[in-house]
Amino acid sequence: MTLSAVRSSTYSPQDQAEELTQLCKALADGLRLEILRLLRISSFGVLEICRILDIRQSALSHHLKILATAGLATTRREGNTIFYRRPLLSSDDPHYGFKRSAFEAIDGIPLAETLLERLNLVQQERSEQSLQFFTRHADKFREKQGLVAEHSQYMSSLSDLLHSLKLPGHQRMMEVGPGQGELLAGLASQFKQVIALDNAAEMLNQARATVADAGVDNIDFILGDTRKALELQLNCDLMLFDMVLHHLPAPHEAFQHARTLLNEAGVLLIVDLCRHDQDWVRESCGDLWLGFDLDDMNDWADQAGLQAAQVVYLGLRNGFQIQMCAFRKPAQARAV
Repeated sequence: MTLSAVRSSTYSPQDQAEELTQLCKALADGLRLEILRLLRISSFGVLEICRILDIRQSALSHHLKILATAGLATTRREGNTIFYRRPLLSSDDPHYGFKRSAFEAIDGIPLAETLLERLNLVQQERSEQSLQFFTRHADKFREKQGLVAEHSQYMSSLSDLLHSLKLPGHQRMMEVGPGQGELLAGLASQFKQVIALDNAAEMLNQARATVADAGVDNIDFILGDTRKALELQLNCDLMLFDMVLHHLPAPHEAFQHARTLLNEAGVLLIVDLCRHDQDWVRESCGDLWLGFDLDDMNDWADQAGLQAAQVVYLGLRNGFQIQMCAFRKPAQARAV
């Protein structure tokens, strides 16, 4: 019996004891604890974990199977690749308290510097893959984006959502990955200052051209990612990721960085695809991830100290579904 089995009213104390034994055995290994610390950071494919931990695939598969059987790791298919991650803990799990305490203890042990260096290389390669795509296809961005979703299909819903959020300051907002800049002119009329942040110079130039045609002058264009924004201390009232999260090498970092960059009561707004299985978007659109589950984003937000505020769903004719998710930074929030 595994911890992923469906529980019922007949779930006996003996069953619970057997599962607790599985948990303890799974945790009684230094390498498996290292895997769990790594999965706290992000989800990884088997070959990526092998590179980071410098371990043979056959040996890693053995340890991953033990963790999965004990309910300490779970999988997600992204096209032809299986990614491992830590499970979302549920309060109705009889071992919820034990798992949560175990994860907290595990996370208190930092990864070795050598592992962090290999981890950074893996994430840099993911980022470079995405950057190369946009460098090659900047002139065809609108055409490729249109294969999945066009701004016209959800602009009115996005505008209504922005209005309903009742942002406190309206002084400064940041759009991360503005594409060709279709949203920037409208945002510039709502905020005193707008920051367009993109790590692809070609895309940033296209956004500049779009804004020039609109005749607005309160937009700053910055080459870089959210790490650059942290370096420059670009605090804001709203951070917008419009169809960008699925291109990021480590999506959870968007929430962590927003926690630092947002002013009190500021909002992180994610517009992205719901989880799907249309793998062709990887090659055609440069997607690293096949959409997201709301539970995952809520978990990332919770870890970053952000509160779920509102979510809007919009179905598209081609089988995709868009989710617009707002997360608010509490006033006088505690440091993370």
